[in-house]
Amino acid sequence: MRYLYLALLAFINIDGYAQSFESKPAAHQFDDTYSISLPFIIVPQLATKSWDDRIHTQHIEFHLKRDLDDKNTIGLKFATWRLFQPMGIVWWDGLLDKIESESEFYPGHVRETGLGISYQRKVWKGLFTTVEVLPQFKTYLDLDGNDLGNGFKLYNSFHVGYHIPLGKAKRFFIEPQVHSQFWVFDTNTPEAFKTLDDKWRDYFLFEPNIYVGFKF
Repeated sequence: MRYLYLALLAFINIDGYAQSFESKPAAHQFDDTYSISLPFIIVPQLATKSWDDRIHTQHIEFHLKRDLDDKNTIGLKFATWRLFQPMGIVWWDGLLDKIESESEFYPGHVRETGLGISYQRKVWKGLFTTVEVLPQFKTYLDLDGNDLGNGFKLYNSFHVGYHIPLGKAKRFFIEPQVHSQFWVFDTNTPEAFKTLDDKWRDYFLFEPNIYVGFKF
């Protein structure tokens, strides 16, 4: 009986230890490690303008990200868009007025496409900062869509935003944010396009945006 009592006591202690161990979450364990998202700003344009409209940017963009831990996230960014005027015209230059007047329109379009990387750091609760680096292949087109040449640009952006989970499972989310961007190594620009680009900046500040996505 004595040995049975000791064995039973040992079993209870072992079982209690095992339950305690199992109840502790594993370090860096996440239910939803990956996420995919896109900027909501592209949706209204797709719904309200013809694809071939002169000022349609034909913007397609999505992000695939992976959480490294509860603070750090890395990702891949794919983006393609079509510019009808220099990107360096900022708000206080009368950006919207110049679109209306068409005074700074290119003699065609610039198609920019790239695959890049991103790093996101959670600062406090849902507040985060993000850095994105996007190498871009550029194609210059005239108004008839004929190819005028190719170039390269390194596009970089800095973001400050807030992650807001949605739904019971919190898989869906929105991320209102503001970002600023600058670009370097802008090569092989045709003279008619370069003349307009040189009039303006090689950066754009304080662009508001909202990203929508889900975790999996």
